[in-house]
Amino acid sequence: MDRPVTLPTVSHANDKALVLIDLQRAMSDPALPPRNNPQAEANAARLLAAWRRGGGPIVHVRHLSLDPASGFRPGQPGAEFQPAFLPMGREHVVDKHVTDAFAGSGLERYLHLRSITGLVFAGVATNYSVEATARSAGCLGFRATVVSDACFTFARHDLAGALRSAEDIHLASLSNLDGEYAAIRSTDSVLSGVSETVPA
Repeated sequence: MDRPVTLPTVSHANDKALVLIDLQRAMSDPALPPRNNPQAEANAARLLAAWRRGGGPIVHVRHLSLDPASGFRPGQPGAEFQPAFLPMGREHVVDKHVTDAFAGSGLERYLHLRSITGLVFAGVATNYSVEATARSAGCLGFRATVVSDACFTFARHDLAGALRSAEDIHLASLSNLDGEYAAIRSTDSVLSGVSETVPA
């Protein structure tokens, strides 16, 4: 008889929502600058699968740009969710027009109406929408967690003109959040200790 396989799940998480930020097609454009965390999407998918198995609340955040030239403009392929992160069933979708997913979106009200007090963030970009949303979450009184290896960002020049690597920017952004606005944890840490057994 085959031995059971243990898969991570979140069975206790009705007060803790998984919030996936801007996992849209435009974020995989090869013309973008070099990025870090090539495993980020796979880790975000692991989190999503665990939340779905446990029936916990899931929020998909989608950036819809007001800039006519943006790849995130509504109706453009880049604004669509990546196939691995298509919302299912009653999973909630939040549309935003700025970096902060709380700004003008109704997200705070949605969470309060469902007594959701904890938020686990994954997505892109670490120093833009992830950081902006996690800061707001912390200031609004939510227990925020940012999953470090399920987020990523891109290289960019600083104000002095020096090119900063995506990993340096990622780590600086997480350092800004750590302890003040959010807890910083890995995917394995978030999923540890909560599991279900299913047939192989």
